[in-house]
Amino acid sequence: MRAIWKGSISFGLVNIPIALYPATRKEELRFRLLRAKDLSPVNYKRVAEKDGREVPWDQIVKGYEYEKGKYVVLKDEDFQRVDLEATQTVDIQDFVKQEEIDPVFFYKPYYLEPQKGGDKAYVLLRETLEKTGRVGIAKVVIKTRQYLAGVKAENNVLLLELMHFAEELAETDKLHVPKKIEPGKREVDMATALVNSMSSKWDPKKYRDDYRDALMEVIEEKVEAGGKELEEKPKKKAPPSTKVIDLVAVLQESLNQTKGAKKTRGAKASAHAAGRTRPRKAA
Repeated sequence: MRAIWKGSISFGLVNIPIALYPATRKEELRFRLLRAKDLSPVNYKRVAEKDGREVPWDQIVKGYEYEKGKYVVLKDEDFQRVDLEATQTVDIQDFVKQEEIDPVFFYKPYYLEPQKGGDKAYVLLRETLEKTGRVGIAKVVIKTRQYLAGVKAENNVLLLELMHFAEELAETDKLHVPKKIEPGKREVDMATALVNSMSSKWDPKKYRDDYRDALMEVIEEKVEAGGKELEEKPKKKAPPSTKVIDLVAVLQESLNQTKGAKKTRGAKASAHAAGRTRPRKAA
């Protein structure tokens, strides 16, 4: 794995040399646009809206639309006027309790690895964050852009997670959400029982991208069929929407199904365990 950025974490007079590594992998499938008759790849062209003509790179400038259809052009020297100094430092400005930060602010994680001479300070910061339950709120410049970021302690690793600035988040007060509806006690009790019956320990490996897996199966089938059309499978019917009048019945049915599913899983697990421990017959 290759570091995408090297610098240091700074808080107070402490300076920890670190390297930044992506904490996620892109698993999306990539597709090319093709011409249908001969499967020739279709390339993108930079075309002007006014006359439909292709525009070469040396004739393209950056513009900001300050009114509908009106632009001001920004040149390299304009960007340099506000160019932030890339100090290669994760500059922690505050330490905040993690529970006080709305998760919606976080959006992209990176792993931090200590570099030569930074091991002791790295461990010190990691254990202090873990002990206090706090996140270091920092600003960092990566590739000429400034980001807000949180430095966290996660599974023996320091994690730098990029954050949204407050002005980047949409307001929720424009959403039409119910405020004055009060569920009945029986509904609340049954919903609580359903949640409890479906509760389990967090295991991220348990969840897979079903859509990607199914799409890969279709792709493999088409490759094996030489690109021919596949036979269409019957579509699953969508479950009916829950009406308020049916809520109690739906909760009860869900609870019954969950209990049944748990019994089935338990029986299968017991049978599997018994099969593994049963002594083999002599040859």
